[in-house]
Amino acid sequence: QVQLVESGGGLVQTGGSLRLSCAASGSIFSIATMGWHRQAPGKQRELVAVIDSGGNTNYADSGKGRFTISRAGAANTMYLQMNSLNVEDTAVYYCLVIDARSRSYWGQGTQVTVSS
Repeated sequence: QVQLVESGGGLVQTGGSLRLSCAASGSIFSIATMGWHRQAPGKQRELVAVIDSGGNTNYADSGKGRFTISRAGAANTMYLQMNSLNVEDTAVYYCLVIDARSRSYWGQGTQVTVSS
């Protein structure tokens, strides 16, 4: 059984910052990729950023220059530093882990609300 625990969401004003965390634990095989997705009300879930085991990163255009994804060394912990937030960033943010056997695991989601 795999557990993904997300934290760091909350309410912030436009222009503010938040740092999301995702900690993976349990019977998880070697992690290949970790990432963040988000889903706003009435919209499909979309990719925010991903990072692979080599530290290579990829960002959606919406977050480039504002968001930074990182991993805590060998730990199964991932972060998303979000700066210059705007109301369009309001969504539930989900942690995704893909292991070396291509199995995917999702977190329960953490709400990010940006007020104008």
